[in-house]
Amino acid sequence: MTATEDLIASAEAHSAHNYHPLPVVVATADGAWMTDVEGRRYLDLLAGYSALNFGHGNTRLIEAAKAQLDRVTLTSRAFHHDRFAEFCARLAELCGMETVLPMNTGAEAVETAVKTARKWGYRVKGVPDGRAKIVVAGNNFHGRTTTVISFSTDAEARADFGPYTPGFEIVPYGDPTAMRAAVTENTVAVLLEPIQGEAGVLVPPPGYLAGVRELTRERGVLFIADEIQSGLGRTGRTFACEHEGVVPDMYVLGKALGGGVVPVSAVVSSSEVLGVFKPGEHGSTFGGNPLACAVALEVIAMLRSGEYQRRAAELGEHLHRELGLLAGAGRVTQVRGRGLWAGVDVDPAYGTGREISEKLMDRGVLVKDTHGSTIRIAPPLVISKEDLDWGLAQLRAVLGG
Repeated sequence: MTATEDLIASAEAHSAHNYHPLPVVVATADGAWMTDVEGRRYLDLLAGYSALNFGHGNTRLIEAAKAQLDRVTLTSRAFHHDRFAEFCARLAELCGMETVLPMNTGAEAVETAVKTARKWGYRVKGVPDGRAKIVVAGNNFHGRTTTVISFSTDAEARADFGPYTPGFEIVPYGDPTAMRAAVTENTVAVLLEPIQGEAGVLVPPPGYLAGVRELTRERGVLFIADEIQSGLGRTGRTFACEHEGVVPDMYVLGKALGGGVVPVSAVVSSSEVLGVFKPGEHGSTFGGNPLACAVALEVIAMLRSGEYQRRAAELGEHLHRELGLLAGAGRVTQVRGRGLWAGVDVDPAYGTGREISEKLMDRGVLVKDTHGSTIRIAPPLVISKEDLDWGLAQLRAVLGG
């Protein structure tokens, strides 16, 4: 038995089977490359579902973490610490907003956004107690907590986890007519991914997000943008909403905010909206801890330069042009996405998404499948054009061309 086989067998024996990972065991990583326990290198075209936008082992982020590790890592929110105020101020500034509520994981941030919207609805909008409704889109992915799966249309995520939390209405993604019909006097928020990642990197029709923004303003409803996967440089802008000139009432952030070093998430909004919370009503022991703030501050500084957004836009244009050639050759039925983010629907004649991912793994490229014959491509934003082209060449080879 090889070292890989032994470690996989041990993991299978002692861990819950809530994931179906590819049969590779990573030992080290740097930039856009990972190395397994047997020394084989792989090009990472997944980037931890956008958690690794700045690459593995980014020197600036590792140094920021090391410096903070020597000082203080956790105080809990029972006390102030010297990185918290700057983190909140800089993140609010990056978002063009006023107030930050930090958490740890994306799912926690979504739960926080739901609680915020409901409380705002009761305290500010005047919705009768217990009647608040949030409109969401079909095929969404906002996490896997019991509340979040209550408004999921993914049977795999929902089955056997009921009873489900009420208070949500699901409408088709990208359908403005259905959205308008769903928003009523008791609606407190519309919660959307500007681009649906888990669904296969689905980009809404032009004007859809702007239309939702107009509708929510007209009806006195919060527009909440879940930019956990789409935000912080991935699409060629700081936020995917920017592609339509839209500023929501609330951003939900995570993944890349922690630089692939520590879990960091946040809800960012106005002081009026987040001001509905009083001490003791919501919180997290680790949310906004010193180590998280130190790393996130470096992430924010990197984004403020605009370098990573420009790189994602330029390389993303190249990525989509090359994938378009595969579609033109008939091996791919559709390509979607923005920036360095693509959902690729492979002709089922060439295999399922899982089978294509395994064949790419055998050629030294790591991607992940979703929904049948779709694979997602989301390399670290630091990837070189040469490495990206090499990875695409492996995809062409797998598809027989």
